[in-house]
Amino acid sequence: MNELFHPISRLKGVGEKRSLAYQRLEISTPYDLLYHLPRRYTDYTSPITIAEAQTGETAVLRIKITSKLAPKHIRRDFTLYRAAGTDGSSDIVIVFYNNNYVFDTLSIGAVYCMSGKISGNMFRKEILSPTVIHAGDKDLIRPVYHMTTGLSVNRISADMKTALAIFEREPFEWMPGSILTEYNLMCLPDAIPEIHFPSSMEKAAEARRRLAFDELLQLQLGLMMHKEKSRTETAKQMNIDTDMSPFYKALPFSMTSSQLSAVKDICTDLAGNVPMNRLLQGDVGSGKTAVAAAACYFTVKNGFQCALMAPTEILAQQHYHTLSEMLSPLGIRTELLTGSVKAKERKTVLAAAADGSADVLVGTHALFQKDVAFKDLALVITDEQHRFGVAQRKELAEKGGSPHKLVMSATPIPRTLALIIYGDLDISVLRELPKGRQPVETFAVTGKLRERAYNFIKQHLADGRQAYIVCPMIEEGAMELQAAAAYAENIGKNAFSDYRIGLLHGKLSPKEKETVMNSFKNHETDLLVCTTVVEVGIDVPNATVMLIEDAEHFGLSQLHQLRGRVGRGKYKSSCILMTEHVTEESKQRLRTLSSTTDGFKIAEEDLKMRGPGDFFGQRQHGLPPLKIADLTNDMKLFEETKALAARLLREDPDLMQPYHRPLRLEVLRLFAKAGDNGMN
Repeated sequence: MNELFHPISRLKGVGEKRSLAYQRLEISTPYDLLYHLPRRYTDYTSPITIAEAQTGETAVLRIKITSKLAPKHIRRDFTLYRAAGTDGSSDIVIVFYNNNYVFDTLSIGAVYCMSGKISGNMFRKEILSPTVIHAGDKDLIRPVYHMTTGLSVNRISADMKTALAIFEREPFEWMPGSILTEYNLMCLPDAIPEIHFPSSMEKAAEARRRLAFDELLQLQLGLMMHKEKSRTETAKQMNIDTDMSPFYKALPFSMTSSQLSAVKDICTDLAGNVPMNRLLQGDVGSGKTAVAAAACYFTVKNGFQCALMAPTEILAQQHYHTLSEMLSPLGIRTELLTGSVKAKERKTVLAAAADGSADVLVGTHALFQKDVAFKDLALVITDEQHRFGVAQRKELAEKGGSPHKLVMSATPIPRTLALIIYGDLDISVLRELPKGRQPVETFAVTGKLRERAYNFIKQHLADGRQAYIVCPMIEEGAMELQAAAAYAENIGKNAFSDYRIGLLHGKLSPKEKETVMNSFKNHETDLLVCTTVVEVGIDVPNATVMLIEDAEHFGLSQLHQLRGRVGRGKYKSSCILMTEHVTEESKQRLRTLSSTTDGFKIAEEDLKMRGPGDFFGQRQHGLPPLKIADLTNDMKLFEETKALAARLLREDPDLMQPYHRPLRLEVLRLFAKAGDNGMN
């Protein structure tokens, strides 16, 4: 198997220059190339007739060339090459743009299979820039790969055949035969050639099932082994009988049943003899911070310290104020540590954390700097953890010597994705909204109703309320989206000239952001024009209306997060989704958002529409990328591999038995691809 792991540059016909193109696709060896799977296939086995081909759609046709027309020079650097063809009952024109190479290979009287976009009308059809193969070729199902500059589908296919020849000489199979039989799986020496050059679409599906099974099993094994490793470390065990009644009595509200259930889960974990590793997942406004405050109270009453890490200064300050309000009356000292804390104050905070007089330390990434030390850190809470690198989270946790870990996320995650992303965590979900919260009314409109939308906002402002307007970009760009700075200046001079306008975007310094937000919180500004900086954690109960410009450019879950900035007080609130470019897809997405305020339903729809790869943004969740498995369609495989992984680890916890070692190597290889983000 050694030759499969040589540098890709040594593969026959590749060389140094093309190996650089392959590296852009994260292909370094022939082995990597074998796992660069087709994103789809062109199936030439079932062509349709020219009469059946619909204009505007891509079709596969079987065509006999009847004549070749003279090239048509449109301009100096642009030439049309055309041929006429028939399928025996209808005629068609084949058009190539600046591509005499394929045109020259066509022979009059010969029959070809072609795949391309159909244009023209029912009387005169054209097929534009088709891919062409001889009708007599034996490979009538052709792979289509993800490409990059310097690589074509034909080039990748040729190199793939060279790599497959090596694999044929050096075949391998890392799955025990008993599992192949039990789950009716194709063996790898058959599956890998069939996934690239399938003998039928049924065989391609069978090969894909085998490789998706492999990927999900490796992922489940890696997560379970990681989880088990963390459970074997000693923990700071607390007393389950710690009296929580003073905390509940001091709250100005009653906790929901799901909040109380989450607190019970957390306290049970904290009293266990292994470190807690729990995700607290809750929709916008579900009261996660109150649950975090209860966890802090329980921990401090047991004589330990807590740290809460947030991704931005604004969010850290908000957590600090909320926790202080809840915990200070109970004699618990909370301190704030961010990058903008002055040197003198920072020194005081560091001393308090080190000698134990600070019970709870809230901050940004400043918390895991080298000069931050704790007397006895037992609980680390991370908010919106997918925004931190795994190394950062690990550095903070190491300050407590295997502390308990609570992860909070306001991003509703579908169950399928949560099981994958947080496979090494136990999960508590807050499904109810606290009493008094009103659902936010949502309206999807086009730019034609802009004036009405502005007047609607003015009504709220006239009633003493406040509003947000969200723009996707902060600078003018080729996509012609609203630029926040230009937008704020424009409405300040025109539609909202009678109101005080603030501007918040990601290029402001932390201090500037804090000033803008405090001004809005204190109602020194009426209207905040902003980018998605407001997406997480900002709490202004007096803000009752939000207008989101170019709403079609946001993901559904992100729109839901943004919408959650209003409706946080006692006033009825509204969100207006405005779009200038209406497509069927954008209509469907905006209809979904208008019809429900359930973040979990919205997340399921988002996952269906966008797929799992970019649910959080590229690889922010810290897991190996799933190249084959599709979480929306492979749930049965997911359940099967989860059960199998648990069984294998019961029999052989470290996968060190001879028949499991190849499997162990594949698990390590998969997680190595995630680099620093290899494990949560």
